Amino acid sequence: MLRPRLRPLLIIVAAGLFALAVSAPAANAAAPQADPTLNATYAVNGTTTIKSTNSTMALGPGTLTAALDVTTLAFTSNLTLPAATGSFTELGFVPVTATTEFIQDGPITGNDVNGGITATANIIIKLTKVTVAGIPVPVGNSCQTSPAAIDLASGTGFNVLLGGPVSGTFTIPDFANCGFSTGILNAVIPGAGNTIDLTLGKPTVTVG
Repeated sequence: MLRPRLRPLLIIVAAGLFALAVSAPAANAAAPQADPTLNATYAVNGTTTIKSTNSTMALGPGTLTAALDVTTLAFTSNLTLPAATGSFTELGFVPVTATTEFIQDGPITGNDVNGGITATANIIIKLTKVTVAGIPVPVGNSCQTSPAAIDLASGTGFNVLLGGPVSGTFTIPDFANCGFSTGILNAVIPGAGNTIDLTLGKPTVTVG
């Protein structure tokens, strides 16, 4: 975790790099400048665990791009993940496999808090393929939930300049537009107590 005593140093370094990057001829010297922003791009991998089905899906490799205002310590970010496939057993013996897309609904917003981060992401969960006992179950092209709010926080060892663990919990809303499968899916998947655990790699960082 980024220690509080390092934060002023980060702000000074970022502000200095920003000043060098935007230096202009004297004619423009008086023009007001925006607060310096630390831009970071992280590689992302992780898992999500669905409580209702007692199953875990691997996530990634994906990308998180973040912009941190080094004055206010507020940030916005965007997470891109590939489709993920997971399996579970229904009724104790029927194998079910589902392919899921995680679609970000608006930017992830958060703050640097004592060197760590807290954030909220709104994610639409879309099912694109479902099989039961190896038999495809039609779900259509728009089988998805309303946005699920995921509360995220960094874990021990996290550093905005090095990456580290980020985790959160969320509730899966009901699915809609899944055809005749809608009721079956909503009897099995939605609910609270789901978790997501991500690992952010060392980022590429720029100031601007």
